[in-house]
Amino acid sequence: MKVSKVFIASDHGGFEAKEFAKTCLEKLNLKVVDLGTNSMESVDYPDFANALASNLKEEPDAFGILVCGTGIGISIAANRHSHVRCALCHDVSGARLAREHNDANVLAFGGRTTGKLIIEQMIEAFFATEFEGGRHERRIAKLGGAR
Repeated sequence: MKVSKVFIASDHGGFEAKEFAKTCLEKLNLKVVDLGTNSMESVDYPDFANALASNLKEEPDAFGILVCGTGIGISIAANRHSHVRCALCHDVSGARLAREHNDANVLAFGGRTTGKLIIEQMIEAFFATEFEGGRHERRIAKLGGAR
């Protein structure tokens, strides 16, 4: 899979998991751009989802990772942007299928709900999996927007 770079962002609830995810991405030799937050001080997750979406709009070959406490809020915020297909994943199968069937360009997970082993495995699966195309292209087209 061709990945020009990976933008990564979180709120305070996802900060520690984001820092761990960066090490996982670096092990895969992926270029990582950290959009914050840079501490566990309380911030608003939509600001970070919007920053990531803005960067993806300018670099359509890039991908993203978003983390908040549960992954729910930040994934909802990201999916408000038509060029973003953010998949909230909880396991390796979900991360693989998000790429394979949904051509997701952003992986989201909960920093307070997901362990390090699962985070690492999801990242590996997400970035190793190509979009299958075929019957899935018709379904993706119905979502609106283009990547």
